[in-house]
Amino acid sequence: MNWLSRLLGTRPTPQLIDDALWQAQLARMPGLEDLPAERNARWRELTSRFLADKAISAAGDCELSDADRVLIAMLCCEPVLDLGYRWLRGWHEVIVYPGEFGVRRHHVDEDSGVVHEWDDTLSGECWEQGPVILSLADTIQAAEQPLSGYQVVVHEIAHKLDLLDGSLDGVPPLHDAGWHAQWAADFQSAYDRLCAQLEAGEEPPIDPYACEAPDEFFAVVSEYHFTDPELLAEHLPAVAAHLARFYHPALLAA
Repeated sequence: MNWLSRLLGTRPTPQLIDDALWQAQLARMPGLEDLPAERNARWRELTSRFLADKAISAAGDCELSDADRVLIAMLCCEPVLDLGYRWLRGWHEVIVYPGEFGVRRHHVDEDSGVVHEWDDTLSGECWEQGPVILSLADTIQAAEQPLSGYQVVVHEIAHKLDLLDGSLDGVPPLHDAGWHAQWAADFQSAYDRLCAQLEAGEEPPIDPYACEAPDEFFAVVSEYHFTDPELLAEHLPAVAAHLARFYHPALLAA
């Protein structure tokens, strides 16, 4: 950002991604052959802005090509294609590992005060006031070989959207009070039913990780919206309807 932009509090217009580079990334994703020109142009504009606005940093021994950076930015921007770029505000970096990465967890038991620690392996993580962290291998898989209910970038971006109102509770900032109340009621009802199924030993219709917490439920069903909206509509119709209203129709499922 140049000195005049800093003084005025504005950002320079980002340069559009090179056409050949953009088209090459589109070609990596199955199902985009008939992507409408308007949506293509909007996605390219948002992705260009993302690359100008946020750092994409390699961690460990990860090596990132220009193509990888564009692909990561594209996948981060897809969930906000209709919401708008302002929904990606408040954070400034994506950290990328070559594959799954290890983290050290700890939990303090409120009754005993005992601290429990354990190691965990992740393909993605979102820090409340920090970066999105991704596995490059899982990010590439999400683009090139999408699986039903698994899209690591969508999962982490959903957490960032959820956090915009300052609370990680599975409800993003919906400015329509009536919609907010209905969303909260429908999501809580669906979450409770899913947890009851799991506790009863039944096979849930979606990834049981959704039962970890209401915020994880929102992130997991967001993955299904972008990878298998038909399954979501069949088993969780009220949730699917809210997500269809909140997000755009999934590009790869259109």
